[in-house]
Amino acid sequence: MLEHKCPSCGRQLGYEGLCWLCRAEKDRREAQAWTAEQIAEKQRNITQNITALDDWKSEETKDLWSLLSYHGAVTPEMQRAALAAGVFDVEQLYWRAPADVGAGLARVLMEADSHDEAGCLMCCLAMQGGDEALSALLELERNPRAWRKKLYADPSIYAECGGWTFDKEGRRRELVFDRCIPLVKGTPGENEPARLMRPREDFCPHCGCRMVDAVILDGRDERLRFLGVDGVITAACCPNCVGFEDGGAFTRFNPRGGGEPLPNDLTLDDYENYLGDEGLAELVNNRFVLAERHVPPFYGAYYEGVSTIGGFANWVQDWQYLECPECGKKMKYAAQIEWDMLFDEYGGEGTLYLEICPDCHIAGLLHQQT
Repeated sequence: MLEHKCPSCGRQLGYEGLCWLCRAEKDRREAQAWTAEQIAEKQRNITQNITALDDWKSEETKDLWSLLSYHGAVTPEMQRAALAAGVFDVEQLYWRAPADVGAGLARVLMEADSHDEAGCLMCCLAMQGGDEALSALLELERNPRAWRKKLYADPSIYAECGGWTFDKEGRRRELVFDRCIPLVKGTPGENEPARLMRPREDFCPHCGCRMVDAVILDGRDERLRFLGVDGVITAACCPNCVGFEDGGAFTRFNPRGGGEPLPNDLTLDDYENYLGDEGLAELVNNRFVLAERHVPPFYGAYYEGVSTIGGFANWVQDWQYLECPECGKKMKYAAQIEWDMLFDEYGGEGTLYLEICPDCHIAGLLHQQT
């Protein structure tokens, strides 16, 4: 029996103090409240102490992520200082860096003699994302260096770290949206443009759990037009079994509303329903709605406790872009839903990711956890 409660939300805990969700929210609000002078001071401090970013526990690293996530305020001076000092462990630092930084990263990459260094540099170039990045990664895809044998993936897969990839002809494909908007607690209305876990009439043939429309997004809402779908995106799944579907759970959605789940790769008919009636009830009665304003694209990419539409994902494991079962192209990352945020009593683990193919009207759901 848990003896304590979070003083903010009342969640049952095994220790005194704020729960991890409320603690994360407290830290987030403090960082969002930084003044322009505080932001400028933190930018100067990181630039002057750029090698501190090699330590992921340093105050500079924490400040960098707050600048990225809540203010979108990484400067070219920081990026140039990092390149000069050989700081390549936080690839997000190089997001949309100037062309001279991209050229510098490409030059260092071409001179790399170890697979570890090359892997970090390819991620940094992927985040820079300019013509320099595409040219360098395409060259390495066509003419692999000796260190390639010790890596598990081609440069085109490393490009996905930055939210894009390319084919053998060098044609680029974007895999993320540069707009981002969070989901927040509220009172869902009848025409709410973002809904989570709406119960369906059908049941899972493998475990017997009621199916849900896990994510419903109305692309006609002004805040969601960046998704490029003039209609409704519906992604259905079994909320109990989706964690077992390594290849993703796919839905053919109708922009006018609704969606048809496609056959999955599960083979057993007797999966245990771990969610149960109580867990399902808590899940479908969540009160998340779409926020009013967009946020920086890395808002949900590092700190826990946020579910977001668009932007970059906070991958629990490595980035993973599903292939559309219709056209075979990589799907675009569209949303992340942290399971633990949907429950107060039942509890949840990991993150559910939504990916879409706007051309084929296919939605894919992917679960990751530690």
